[in-house]
Amino acid sequence: MSLHYSSAEDKELPSSHVEDRDPMNEVQVGKGDSAHLSGAQVKAVRNAELYAAIQESNIPRWSPASVHLYFSMFIAFCCAVANGYDGSLMTAIIAMEPFQRQFNSGTTGVTVSVIFSLYTTGAIVGSLCAAVVSDKYGRRKTIFAGGVLLLTGMIIATTAKRIPQLVVGRFILGSGTAFMVLGAPAYTTEIAPPQWRGRCTGLYNTGWFAGSIPAAAVTFGCNYIDSNLAWQIPVILQAFACVIAMVGVFFIPESPRFLMANGREEEAIELLVKYHGNGDTHSKLVALEVEEMRAGIRQDGADKRWWDYRPLLMTRNGRWRMAQVVMMSIFGQFSGNGLGYFNTVIFANLGISSSAQQLGYNLLTAVVSAVGAVTGASLTDRMPRRKVLIFGTLACACALATNAGLSAALAEQGDNVIKSYAQGALASYFLFNVFVMFTYTPLQAVVPSEALETTTRAKGLALSGVIANGIGFINQFCGPIALGNIGYKYIYIFVAWDCIEALCWYLFGVEAQGRTIEELQWVYNQPNPVKASLKIDKVVVQADGTVSEKVAEA
Repeated sequence: MSLHYSSAEDKELPSSHVEDRDPMNEVQVGKGDSAHLSGAQVKAVRNAELYAAIQESNIPRWSPASVHLYFSMFIAFCCAVANGYDGSLMTAIIAMEPFQRQFNSGTTGVTVSVIFSLYTTGAIVGSLCAAVVSDKYGRRKTIFAGGVLLLTGMIIATTAKRIPQLVVGRFILGSGTAFMVLGAPAYTTEIAPPQWRGRCTGLYNTGWFAGSIPAAAVTFGCNYIDSNLAWQIPVILQAFACVIAMVGVFFIPESPRFLMANGREEEAIELLVKYHGNGDTHSKLVALEVEEMRAGIRQDGADKRWWDYRPLLMTRNGRWRMAQVVMMSIFGQFSGNGLGYFNTVIFANLGISSSAQQLGYNLLTAVVSAVGAVTGASLTDRMPRRKVLIFGTLACACALATNAGLSAALAEQGDNVIKSYAQGALASYFLFNVFVMFTYTPLQAVVPSEALETTTRAKGLALSGVIANGIGFINQFCGPIALGNIGYKYIYIFVAWDCIEALCWYLFGVEAQGRTIEELQWVYNQPNPVKASLKIDKVVVQADGTVSEKVAEA
Protein backbone atom coordinates (compact mmCIF):
# COMPACT_ATOMS: atom_id res chain seq x y z
CA MET A 1 0.00 0.00 0.00
CA SER A 2 1.32 3.45 -0.83
CA LEU A 3 1.28 6.25 1.72
CA HIS A 4 -0.62 9.51 1.38
CA TYR A 5 -0.57 12.41 3.83
CA SER A 6 -4.15 13.59 3.62
CA SER A 7 -5.06 16.57 5.74
CA ALA A 8 -8.12 16.92 7.90
CA GLU A 9 -9.90 18.41 4.88
CA ASP A 10 -8.68 15.60 2.62
CA LYS A 11 -6.39 18.02 0.85
CA GLU A 12 -3.89 16.04 -1.21
CA LEU A 13 -0.26 17.06 -1.50
CA PRO A 14 1.71 16.71 -4.71
CA SER A 15 2.83 13.20 -5.53
CA SER A 16 6.43 14.13 -4.70
CA HIS A 17 5.39 14.00 -1.05
CA VAL A 18 4.70 11.04 1.13
CA GLU A 19 1.70 9.16 -0.11
CA ASP A 20 -0.97 7.01 1.57
CA ARG A 21 -0.56 5.64 5.07
CA ASP A 22 -2.15 3.20 7.47
CA PRO A 23 -4.36 4.95 10.06
CA MET A 24 -2.28 6.20 13.00
CA ASN A 25 0.66 4.01 11.96
CA GLU A 26 -0.74 1.51 14.42
CA VAL A 27 1.27 -1.53 15.42
CA GLN A 28 -0.70 -4.77 15.26
CA VAL A 29 -1.95 -5.81 18.71
CA GLY A 30 -1.50 -9.45 19.67
CA LYS A 31 -0.86 -11.85 22.54
CA GLY A 32 2.90 -11.93 22.02
CA ASP A 33 2.93 -15.13 19.96
CA SER A 34 5.64 -13.77 17.63
CA ALA A 35 8.02 -13.56 20.61
CA HIS A 36 8.68 -17.29 20.13
CA LEU A 37 10.32 -16.72 16.75
CA SER A 38 14.10 -17.08 16.55
CA GLY A 39 15.93 -13.94 17.71
CA ALA A 40 12.76 -12.16 18.85
CA GLN A 41 12.59 -10.34 22.18
CA VAL A 42 10.00 -8.42 24.18
CA LYS A 43 10.80 -4.80 25.03
CA ALA A 44 9.06 -2.26 27.26
CA VAL A 45 8.64 1.11 25.51
CA ARG A 46 6.53 4.21 26.17
CA ASN A 47 5.09 4.46 22.64
CA ALA A 48 4.81 1.35 20.48
CA GLU A 49 4.01 3.27 17.28
CA LEU A 50 6.93 5.67 17.69
CA TYR A 51 9.33 2.87 18.56
CA ALA A 52 8.23 0.86 15.51
CA ALA A 53 8.56 3.88 13.21
CA ILE A 54 12.05 4.66 14.53
CA GLN A 55 13.16 1.05 14.06
CA GLU A 56 12.10 1.17 10.41
CA SER A 57 13.35 4.71 9.69
CA ASN A 58 17.12 4.69 9.86
CA ILE A 59 18.75 8.13 9.79
CA PRO A 60 22.41 7.85 8.74
CA ARG A 61 24.56 9.83 11.15
CA TRP A 62 26.85 11.30 8.51
CA SER A 63 24.60 11.81 5.50
CA PRO A 64 24.62 15.35 4.01
CA ALA A 65 21.17 15.99 5.51
CA SER A 66 22.28 14.84 8.97
CA VAL A 67 25.43 16.99 8.83
CA HIS A 68 23.29 20.00 7.89
CA LEU A 69 20.99 19.14 10.79
CA TYR A 70 23.99 19.11 13.16
CA PHE A 71 25.03 22.51 11.81
CA SER A 72 21.52 23.85 12.39
CA MET A 73 21.59 22.72 15.99
CA PHE A 74 25.12 24.10 16.41
CA ILE A 75 23.79 27.55 15.48
CA ALA A 76 21.18 27.18 18.22
CA PHE A 77 23.96 25.96 20.53
CA CYS A 78 25.81 29.25 19.96
CA CYS A 79 22.87 31.08 21.56
CA ALA A 80 23.38 29.09 24.76
CA VAL A 81 27.12 29.85 24.51
CA ALA A 82 26.37 33.59 24.45
CA ASN A 83 24.12 33.19 27.49
CA GLY A 84 26.67 31.14 29.43
CA TYR A 85 29.49 33.54 28.67
CA ASP A 86 27.72 36.26 30.63
CA GLY A 87 27.01 33.85 33.48
CA SER A 88 30.73 33.65 34.33
CA LEU A 89 31.67 37.08 33.03
CA MET A 90 30.37 39.43 35.72
CA THR A 91 31.19 36.98 38.52
CA ALA A 92 34.86 37.31 37.57
CA ILE A 93 34.91 40.96 36.49
CA ILE A 94 33.50 42.13 39.83
CA ALA A 95 36.66 40.77 41.51
CA MET A 96 39.06 42.67 39.18
CA GLU A 97 40.96 45.65 40.60
CA PRO A 98 40.73 47.77 37.39
CA PHE A 99 36.94 47.33 37.41
CA GLN A 100 36.78 48.35 41.07
CA ARG A 101 38.95 51.41 40.40
CA GLN A 102 36.66 52.47 37.54
CA PHE A 103 33.28 51.85 39.17
CA ASN A 104 34.02 51.46 42.92
CA SER A 105 31.18 48.93 43.20
CA GLY A 106 32.54 46.62 45.89
CA THR A 107 32.00 42.85 45.67
CA THR A 108 28.78 42.59 47.71
CA GLY A 109 25.93 44.94 48.55
CA VAL A 110 23.28 46.94 46.72
CA THR A 111 25.48 48.32 43.89
CA VAL A 112 26.59 44.83 42.87
CA SER A 113 22.98 43.67 43.12
CA VAL A 114 21.90 46.39 40.68
CA ILE A 115 24.68 45.56 38.18
CA PHE A 116 23.71 41.88 38.18
CA SER A 117 19.94 42.25 38.38
CA LEU A 118 19.49 44.84 35.59
CA TYR A 119 20.68 42.16 33.16
CA THR A 120 17.91 39.91 34.46
CA THR A 121 15.35 42.72 34.25
CA GLY A 122 16.26 43.16 30.58
CA ALA A 123 15.84 39.43 30.06
CA ILE A 124 12.33 39.54 31.55
CA VAL A 125 11.27 42.35 29.21
CA GLY A 126 13.02 40.69 26.27
CA SER A 127 11.27 37.36 26.87
CA LEU A 128 7.81 38.88 26.41
CA CYS A 129 8.82 40.71 23.21
CA ALA A 130 10.63 37.64 21.85
CA ALA A 131 7.44 35.55 22.01
CA VAL A 132 5.74 37.93 19.56
CA VAL A 133 8.66 37.83 17.13
CA SER A 134 9.02 34.04 17.38
CA ASP A 135 5.34 33.33 16.66
CA LYS A 136 5.02 35.87 13.85
CA TYR A 137 8.38 35.73 12.10
CA GLY A 138 9.85 32.37 13.08
CA ARG A 139 12.60 30.97 15.29
CA ARG A 140 15.51 32.00 13.04
CA LYS A 141 14.55 35.68 12.89
CA THR A 142 14.11 35.70 16.66
CA ILE A 143 17.70 34.50 17.06
CA PHE A 144 18.96 37.17 14.65
CA ALA A 145 17.05 39.96 16.44
CA GLY A 146 18.56 38.81 19.73
CA GLY A 147 22.02 39.02 18.23
CA VAL A 148 21.48 42.63 17.18
CA LEU A 149 20.38 43.58 20.70
CA LEU A 150 23.26 41.70 22.30
CA LEU A 151 25.85 43.48 20.14
CA THR A 152 24.26 46.85 20.97
CA GLY A 153 24.39 46.13 24.70
CA MET A 154 27.98 44.93 24.46
CA ILE A 155 29.10 48.20 22.83
CA ILE A 156 27.33 50.33 25.45
CA ALA A 157 28.75 48.30 28.37
CA THR A 158 32.30 48.23 26.97
CA THR A 159 32.47 52.00 26.56
CA ALA A 160 30.93 52.71 30.00
CA LYS A 161 32.75 55.08 32.35
CA ARG A 162 30.05 55.25 35.01
CA ILE A 163 27.65 52.73 36.54
CA PRO A 164 24.45 54.13 34.90
CA GLN A 165 25.80 53.49 31.38
CA LEU A 166 27.08 50.08 32.46
CA VAL A 167 23.68 48.97 33.76
CA VAL A 168 21.92 50.27 30.62
CA GLY A 169 24.28 48.12 28.57
CA ARG A 170 23.59 45.18 30.89
CA PHE A 171 19.83 45.69 30.47
CA ILE A 172 20.08 45.56 26.66
CA LEU A 173 22.43 42.56 26.86
CA GLY A 174 19.81 40.75 28.93
CA SER A 175 17.08 41.58 26.40
CA GLY A 176 19.17 40.28 23.51
CA THR A 177 20.05 37.08 25.33
CA ALA A 178 16.34 36.50 26.07
CA PHE A 179 15.53 36.64 22.34
CA MET A 180 18.27 34.14 21.56
CA VAL A 181 17.47 31.67 24.33
CA LEU A 182 13.75 31.73 23.52
CA GLY A 183 14.19 31.06 19.81
CA ALA A 184 17.02 28.52 20.08
CA PRO A 185 15.56 25.79 22.35
CA ALA A 186 12.20 25.94 20.56
CA TYR A 187 14.04 25.56 17.25
CA THR A 188 16.15 22.64 18.52
CA THR A 189 13.15 20.78 19.95
CA GLU A 190 11.11 21.27 16.78
CA ILE A 191 13.74 20.35 14.20
CA ALA A 192 15.37 17.37 15.97
CA PRO A 193 14.12 13.85 15.07
CA PRO A 194 12.07 12.33 17.94
CA GLN A 195 14.78 9.78 18.80
CA TRP A 196 17.39 12.56 19.11
CA ARG A 197 15.22 15.22 20.73
CA GLY A 198 16.27 14.76 24.36
CA ARG A 199 19.99 14.67 23.63
CA CYS A 200 19.87 17.54 21.14
CA THR A 201 17.87 19.85 23.39
CA GLY A 202 19.85 18.80 26.45
CA LEU A 203 23.18 19.34 24.70
CA TYR A 204 21.90 22.71 23.49
CA ASN A 205 21.65 23.86 27.09
CA THR A 206 25.17 22.64 27.91
CA GLY A 207 26.30 25.37 25.54
CA TRP A 208 26.06 27.52 28.66
CA PHE A 209 29.37 25.98 29.72
CA ALA A 210 30.91 26.42 26.29
CA GLY A 211 30.43 30.09 27.11
CA SER A 212 31.10 30.15 30.84
CA ILE A 213 34.39 28.24 30.72
CA PRO A 214 36.01 30.50 28.06
CA ALA A 215 34.68 33.51 29.99
CA ALA A 216 36.31 32.24 33.19
CA ALA A 217 39.55 31.51 31.32
CA VAL A 218 39.61 34.90 29.55
CA THR A 219 38.93 36.82 32.75
CA PHE A 220 41.59 34.79 34.57
CA GLY A 221 44.15 35.75 31.91
CA CYS A 222 43.03 39.38 31.68
CA ASN A 223 43.25 39.75 35.46
CA TYR A 224 46.99 40.42 34.99
CA ILE A 225 46.32 43.51 32.84
CA ASP A 226 46.52 46.65 34.95
CA SER A 227 44.07 48.81 32.98
CA ASN A 228 40.41 48.91 31.95
CA LEU A 229 41.25 46.47 29.18
CA ALA A 230 41.26 43.82 31.91
CA TRP A 231 37.45 43.90 31.98
CA GLN A 232 36.74 45.42 28.55
CA ILE A 233 38.36 42.59 26.55
CA PRO A 234 36.15 39.89 28.15
CA VAL A 235 33.04 42.03 27.51
CA ILE A 236 33.97 42.52 23.84
CA LEU A 237 34.55 38.78 23.34
CA GLN A 238 30.92 38.23 24.37
CA ALA A 239 30.07 39.05 20.75
CA PHE A 240 31.95 36.04 19.31
CA ALA A 241 29.26 33.34 19.61
CA CYS A 242 26.58 35.92 18.88
CA VAL A 243 28.07 36.81 15.49
CA ILE A 244 28.35 33.11 14.53
CA ALA A 245 24.65 32.62 15.33
CA MET A 246 23.60 35.75 13.43
CA VAL A 247 25.43 34.66 10.28
CA GLY A 248 24.47 31.00 10.64
CA VAL A 249 20.69 31.55 10.69
CA PHE A 250 20.82 32.39 6.98
CA PHE A 251 22.06 28.86 6.22
CA ILE A 252 19.66 26.73 8.26
CA PRO A 253 16.03 25.65 7.64
CA GLU A 254 13.06 27.01 9.58
CA SER A 255 11.32 24.83 12.15
CA PRO A 256 8.88 22.41 10.42
CA ARG A 257 6.39 22.80 13.26
CA PHE A 258 6.46 26.59 12.87
CA LEU A 259 5.86 26.17 9.13
CA MET A 260 2.99 23.74 9.74
CA ALA A 261 1.38 26.08 12.29
CA ASN A 262 1.57 28.97 9.81
CA GLY A 263 -0.05 27.27 6.82
CA ARG A 264 3.18 26.23 5.06
CA GLU A 265 2.50 22.51 5.27
CA GLU A 266 4.19 21.53 2.02
CA GLU A 267 7.49 23.11 3.10
CA ALA A 268 7.20 21.45 6.51
CA ILE A 269 6.75 17.99 4.99
CA GLU A 270 9.68 18.52 2.61
CA LEU A 271 11.91 19.33 5.58
CA LEU A 272 10.70 16.31 7.56
CA VAL A 273 11.30 13.97 4.62
CA LYS A 274 14.79 15.39 4.11
CA TYR A 275 15.98 15.50 7.72
CA HIS A 276 13.89 12.86 9.53
CA GLY A 277 13.14 10.44 6.71
CA ASN A 278 16.51 10.38 4.92
CA GLY A 279 14.73 11.47 1.73
CA ASP A 280 12.27 8.56 1.87
CA THR A 281 8.76 9.78 1.04
CA HIS A 282 7.39 6.50 2.45
CA SER A 283 9.06 6.96 5.86
CA LYS A 284 6.77 5.74 8.64
CA LEU A 285 8.44 8.13 11.07
CA VAL A 286 7.64 11.14 8.89
CA ALA A 287 4.09 9.86 8.36
CA LEU A 288 3.60 9.57 12.12
CA GLU A 289 5.05 13.04 12.76
CA VAL A 290 2.92 14.74 10.10
CA GLU A 291 -0.26 13.09 11.33
CA GLU A 292 0.42 14.03 14.94
CA MET A 293 1.40 17.60 14.01
CA ARG A 294 -1.88 18.07 12.19
CA ALA A 295 -3.80 16.73 15.16
CA GLY A 296 -1.80 18.80 17.63
CA ILE A 297 -1.80 22.19 15.89
CA ARG A 298 -5.04 23.93 16.68
CA GLN A 299 -4.96 27.68 16.58
CA ASP A 300 -7.91 29.77 17.68
CA GLY A 301 -8.34 33.54 18.00
CA ALA A 302 -6.63 33.70 21.37
CA ASP A 303 -3.56 31.94 19.99
CA LYS A 304 -3.24 34.60 17.31
CA ARG A 305 -3.38 37.57 19.69
CA TRP A 306 0.18 38.30 20.79
CA TRP A 307 -0.89 39.71 24.15
CA ASP A 308 -3.28 36.89 25.09
CA TYR A 309 -1.70 34.24 27.31
CA ARG A 310 -5.01 32.67 28.36
CA PRO A 311 -4.64 29.59 26.10
CA LEU A 312 -1.81 28.47 28.40
CA LEU A 313 -4.22 28.11 31.33
CA MET A 314 -7.75 27.86 29.88
CA THR A 315 -7.92 24.05 29.94
CA ARG A 316 -6.96 21.39 32.47
CA ASN A 317 -4.56 20.04 29.85
CA GLY A 318 -2.93 23.46 29.56
CA ARG A 319 -2.65 23.91 33.32
CA TRP A 320 -0.85 20.58 33.70
CA ARG A 321 1.52 21.56 30.91
CA MET A 322 2.21 24.93 32.52
CA ALA A 323 2.82 23.20 35.86
CA GLN A 324 5.83 21.47 34.27
CA VAL A 325 7.02 24.77 32.80
CA VAL A 326 6.62 26.70 36.05
CA MET A 327 8.31 24.03 38.17
CA MET A 328 11.31 23.82 35.85
CA SER A 329 11.52 27.61 35.51
CA ILE A 330 11.65 28.07 39.29
CA PHE A 331 13.54 24.97 40.36
CA GLY A 332 16.06 25.24 37.53
CA GLN A 333 17.14 28.62 38.89
CA PHE A 334 16.56 28.23 42.63
CA SER A 335 18.10 24.89 43.56
CA GLY A 336 21.24 26.57 44.86
CA ASN A 337 22.83 27.06 41.45
CA GLY A 338 22.30 30.82 41.82
CA LEU A 339 25.17 30.73 44.31
CA GLY A 340 27.45 30.33 41.29
CA TYR A 341 27.06 34.03 40.49
CA PHE A 342 29.01 34.73 43.67
CA ASN A 343 31.66 32.02 43.56
CA THR A 344 34.41 34.49 44.41
CA VAL A 345 32.56 35.52 47.60
CA ILE A 346 31.97 31.87 48.57
CA PHE A 347 35.63 31.06 48.01
CA ALA A 348 36.61 34.05 50.16
CA ASN A 349 34.38 32.70 52.96
CA LEU A 350 36.31 29.41 52.70
CA GLY A 351 39.62 31.21 53.21
CA ILE A 352 40.64 31.61 49.54
CA SER A 353 41.51 35.29 49.60
CA SER A 354 43.64 36.24 46.59
CA SER A 355 41.92 37.44 43.41
CA ALA A 356 44.01 35.08 41.24
CA GLN A 357 43.08 32.05 43.38
CA GLN A 358 39.40 32.96 43.35
CA LEU A 359 39.37 33.31 39.56
CA GLY A 360 41.26 30.04 39.22
CA TYR A 361 38.72 28.18 41.35
CA ASN A 362 35.93 29.92 39.43
CA LEU A 363 37.35 28.40 36.24
CA LEU A 364 37.65 24.98 37.90
CA THR A 365 34.02 25.18 39.07
CA ALA A 366 32.91 25.86 35.50
CA VAL A 367 34.86 22.85 34.18
CA VAL A 368 33.54 20.49 36.88
CA SER A 369 29.98 21.73 36.29
CA ALA A 370 30.35 21.20 32.54
CA VAL A 371 31.32 17.56 33.08
CA GLY A 372 28.10 17.00 35.02
CA ALA A 373 25.97 18.83 32.44
CA VAL A 374 27.39 17.09 29.36
CA THR A 375 27.11 13.67 31.03
CA GLY A 376 23.47 14.35 31.88
CA ALA A 377 22.70 15.62 28.39
CA SER A 378 24.26 12.60 26.69
CA LEU A 379 21.98 10.30 28.71
CA THR A 380 18.80 12.35 28.37
CA ASP A 381 17.11 10.07 25.80
CA ARG A 382 17.81 7.00 27.94
CA MET A 383 17.04 8.20 31.47
CA PRO A 384 13.49 8.81 32.75
CA ARG A 385 13.27 12.58 33.30
CA ARG A 386 11.10 12.33 36.41
CA LYS A 387 13.43 10.02 38.35
CA VAL A 388 16.44 12.16 37.49
CA LEU A 389 14.68 15.28 38.79
CA ILE A 390 13.55 13.62 42.03
CA PHE A 391 16.79 11.92 43.04
CA GLY A 392 19.08 14.54 41.50
CA THR A 393 17.43 17.31 43.51
CA LEU A 394 17.75 15.28 46.72
CA ALA A 395 21.46 14.77 45.95
CA CYS A 396 21.80 18.56 45.58
CA ALA A 397 20.26 19.03 49.04
CA CYS A 398 22.71 16.54 50.58
CA ALA A 399 25.76 18.20 48.99
CA LEU A 400 24.64 21.68 50.08
CA ALA A 401 23.92 20.46 53.62
CA THR A 402 27.45 19.06 53.82
CA ASN A 403 28.91 22.32 52.52
CA ALA A 404 26.88 24.42 54.97
CA GLY A 405 27.85 22.21 57.92
CA LEU A 406 31.56 22.41 57.13
CA SER A 407 31.27 26.16 56.49
CA ALA A 408 29.71 26.55 59.95
CA ALA A 409 32.65 24.69 61.48
CA LEU A 410 35.09 26.91 59.58
CA ALA A 411 33.32 30.04 60.85
CA GLU A 412 33.78 28.86 64.45
CA GLN A 413 37.49 28.22 63.88
CA GLY A 414 38.19 31.88 63.09
CA ASP A 415 41.79 32.40 61.95
CA ASN A 416 42.87 28.91 63.06
CA VAL A 417 41.32 27.13 60.08
CA ILE A 418 41.67 23.35 59.88
CA LYS A 419 42.70 22.78 56.27
CA SER A 420 40.76 19.53 55.87
CA TYR A 421 37.50 21.32 56.75
CA ALA A 422 38.10 23.93 54.04
CA GLN A 423 38.97 21.21 51.53
CA GLY A 424 35.84 19.27 52.45
CA ALA A 425 33.66 22.36 52.07
CA LEU A 426 35.21 23.09 48.68
CA ALA A 427 34.81 19.46 47.54
CA SER A 428 31.14 19.38 48.59
CA TYR A 429 30.53 22.63 46.70
CA PHE A 430 32.12 21.13 43.56
CA LEU A 431 30.03 17.98 44.06
CA PHE A 432 26.87 20.06 44.36
CA ASN A 433 27.69 21.73 41.04
CA VAL A 434 28.08 18.32 39.39
CA PHE A 435 24.71 17.15 40.77
CA VAL A 436 22.75 20.29 39.92
CA MET A 437 24.20 20.56 36.41
CA PHE A 438 23.65 16.84 35.69
CA THR A 439 20.05 17.17 36.85
CA TYR A 440 18.90 20.57 35.66
CA THR A 441 21.11 21.90 32.87
CA PRO A 442 19.98 19.41 30.17
CA LEU A 443 16.34 19.39 31.32
CA GLN A 444 15.92 23.16 31.70
CA ALA A 445 15.50 23.38 27.94
CA VAL A 446 13.95 19.93 27.40
CA VAL A 447 11.06 19.96 29.91
CA PRO A 448 9.40 23.29 28.97
CA SER A 449 9.86 22.72 25.22
CA GLU A 450 8.36 19.21 25.42
CA ALA A 451 5.51 20.21 27.71
CA LEU A 452 4.21 22.99 25.45
CA GLU A 453 2.19 22.55 22.25
CA THR A 454 3.44 24.04 18.98
CA THR A 455 0.89 26.86 18.95
CA THR A 456 1.66 27.87 22.54
CA ARG A 457 5.37 27.09 22.65
CA ALA A 458 6.68 30.62 22.04
CA LYS A 459 4.33 32.19 24.60
CA GLY A 460 4.99 29.40 27.08
CA LEU A 461 8.75 29.72 26.71
CA ALA A 462 8.41 33.50 27.06
CA LEU A 463 6.52 33.03 30.32
CA SER A 464 9.13 30.49 31.37
CA GLY A 465 11.80 33.08 30.65
CA VAL A 466 9.97 35.69 32.73
CA ILE A 467 9.66 33.30 35.68
CA ALA A 468 13.24 32.02 35.41
CA ASN A 469 14.63 35.52 35.10
CA GLY A 470 12.42 36.68 37.97
CA ILE A 471 13.98 33.99 40.14
CA GLY A 472 17.36 34.96 38.71
CA PHE A 473 16.67 38.54 39.77
CA ILE A 474 16.00 37.35 43.32
CA ASN A 475 19.22 35.31 43.24
CA GLN A 476 21.30 38.15 41.88
CA PHE A 477 19.80 40.97 43.95
CA CYS A 478 19.38 39.15 47.26
CA GLY A 479 22.45 36.91 46.95
CA PRO A 480 25.15 39.54 47.59
CA ILE A 481 23.13 41.08 50.42
CA ALA A 482 22.40 37.72 52.08
CA LEU A 483 25.98 36.49 51.75
CA GLY A 484 27.21 39.78 53.19
CA ASN A 485 24.83 39.62 56.16
CA ILE A 486 24.43 35.93 57.08
CA GLY A 487 27.25 34.25 55.11
CA TYR A 488 27.11 30.45 54.89
CA LYS A 489 23.67 30.33 56.61
CA TYR A 490 22.18 31.45 53.29
CA ILE A 491 22.94 27.96 51.95
CA TYR A 492 20.55 26.33 54.44
CA ILE A 493 17.64 28.00 52.64
CA PHE A 494 18.45 25.99 49.51
CA VAL A 495 18.87 22.74 51.47
CA ALA A 496 15.27 22.98 52.71
CA TRP A 497 13.95 24.24 49.38
CA ASP A 498 15.57 21.40 47.41
CA CYS A 499 13.69 18.87 49.56
CA ILE A 500 10.43 20.65 48.71
CA GLU A 501 11.37 20.61 45.01
CA ALA A 502 11.97 16.84 45.06
CA LEU A 503 8.51 16.32 46.60
CA CYS A 504 6.91 18.51 43.91
CA TRP A 505 8.58 16.51 41.13
CA TYR A 506 7.31 13.28 42.72
CA LEU A 507 3.73 14.53 43.00
CA PHE A 508 3.39 16.55 39.79
CA GLY A 509 6.25 15.62 37.42
CA VAL A 510 5.00 14.18 34.09
CA GLU A 511 7.33 11.75 32.31
CA ALA A 512 7.87 12.73 28.65
CA GLN A 513 10.84 10.54 27.77
CA GLY A 514 10.19 8.20 24.83
CA ARG A 515 7.11 10.00 23.50
CA THR A 516 6.49 12.36 20.59
CA ILE A 517 5.66 15.96 21.42
CA GLU A 518 2.18 15.54 19.97
CA GLU A 519 1.52 12.23 21.76
CA LEU A 520 1.84 14.06 25.08
CA GLN A 521 -1.59 15.53 24.24
CA TRP A 522 -3.09 12.17 25.24
CA VAL A 523 -1.04 12.07 28.44
CA TYR A 524 -2.11 15.54 29.58
CA ASN A 525 -5.77 14.78 28.76
CA GLN A 526 -5.88 11.88 31.24
CA PRO A 527 -7.41 12.28 34.73
CA ASN A 528 -3.97 11.70 36.26
CA PRO A 529 -1.26 12.77 33.78
CA VAL A 530 1.54 11.66 36.12
CA LYS A 531 0.21 8.10 36.25
CA ALA A 532 -0.60 8.10 32.52
CA SER A 533 2.92 9.23 31.65
CA LEU A 534 4.38 6.17 33.39
CA LYS A 535 2.33 3.76 31.24
CA ILE A 536 4.45 1.53 29.01
CA ASP A 537 3.78 -0.64 25.95
CA LYS A 538 5.29 -4.07 25.47
CA VAL A 539 6.37 -4.81 21.91
CA VAL A 540 7.89 -7.83 20.20
CA VAL A 541 11.04 -6.94 18.27
CA GLN A 542 12.28 -9.41 15.67
CA ALA A 543 15.92 -10.22 14.96
CA ASP A 544 16.00 -7.73 12.05
CA GLY A 545 14.86 -4.90 14.36
CA THR A 546 11.28 -4.63 13.09
CA VAL A 547 8.37 -4.54 15.54
CA SER A 548 5.97 -7.41 14.80
CA GLU A 549 3.29 -6.71 17.41
CA LYS A 550 2.27 -4.82 20.53
CA VAL A 551 1.41 -7.17 23.37
CA ALA A 552 -2.16 -6.64 24.56
CA GLU A 553 -2.65 -5.74 28.21
CA ALA A 554 -3.81 -8.62 30.33
